[in-house]
Amino acid sequence: MKSRFARSAAWLIFVLCSIIHGQVLASDYTKTQYPIVLVHGLFGFDTLAGVEYFYGIPQMLTKGGATVYVAQVSAANSSELRGEQLLQQIETLTAATGVSKVNIIGHSHGGPTARYVASVRPDLVASVTSIGGPHKGSKVADIVRGKVPPGSPFEGLAEYLATALAILINHLSGGQDLAQDPIAALDALTTEGAEEFNRYYPEGVPESECGEGDFQSDFGVYYYSWTGSKASTNFFDPIDGVLAILGLAFDGPNDGLVSTCSAHLGKVIGDNYKMNHLDEINGLFGIHHLWETDPLELFSEHANRLKLLGL
Repeated sequence: MKSRFARSAAWLIFVLCSIIHGQVLASDYTKTQYPIVLVHGLFGFDTLAGVEYFYGIPQMLTKGGATVYVAQVSAANSSELRGEQLLQQIETLTAATGVSKVNIIGHSHGGPTARYVASVRPDLVASVTSIGGPHKGSKVADIVRGKVPPGSPFEGLAEYLATALAILINHLSGGQDLAQDPIAALDALTTEGAEEFNRYYPEGVPESECGEGDFQSDFGVYYYSWTGSKASTNFFDPIDGVLAILGLAFDGPNDGLVSTCSAHLGKVIGDNYKMNHLDEINGLFGIHHLWETDPLELFSEHANRLKLLGL
């Protein structure tokens, strides 16, 4: 009897929460002042063969009142070149719509890509939010670079295969003919490459190893970040095994590709979510840890956070 009552109560709570959540998103909960621009990471895309990189996120944010755009930059290239591509799209967007600024949310390599734009054209950027961004590099990139040293036959083969993959991704996503350079991308994601990038574009990057960076730059841009800290999160996710193995490269908490400390940028919203690198963007059809916050909730809450700040 008690067990039946408990199940009924749990179901009632679930239904009520679903109704409330639906009502919230149907209002103006995520209606930011400035449009939100989503930026994918390495070997990413906007939509690939009908599958979204940010799975279900644009629709959810739009339902709550936000204006959302998904940028398309090179699947693999340097942070600076991807940043220039993103900047051109934002300049076109602002000119066409009349908005003065945008809120950029970048995942993985999309974080440094967004930072580049905010650093060179802060007048066009209200905020930068990084999710699982390798702002101090990734040990996985360091290991891969060590296995394919510059000038070696392995580098040439790896570059050929990775370039072919990047071109295929770009083709299947129906995008522009974007330049692909996997070696430049790899170098950008190493610890050394990140340090070099940070010397030119330091805004929001913590000075300490695992602290927080400046919440707001001297030019008025706000910086946020969050990340997962668990490489393996769901038995039914076929990517979990790969990320779990890659996560062994790190000494501390990580999402399978980036350490939690490296992902810190500006105001850290959270760095201990039970999410891997793909869970952070609701990837692989929304499969994630059963007892962790839904990634969609994090995005909607953050949009509301930006809204309340007047962004």
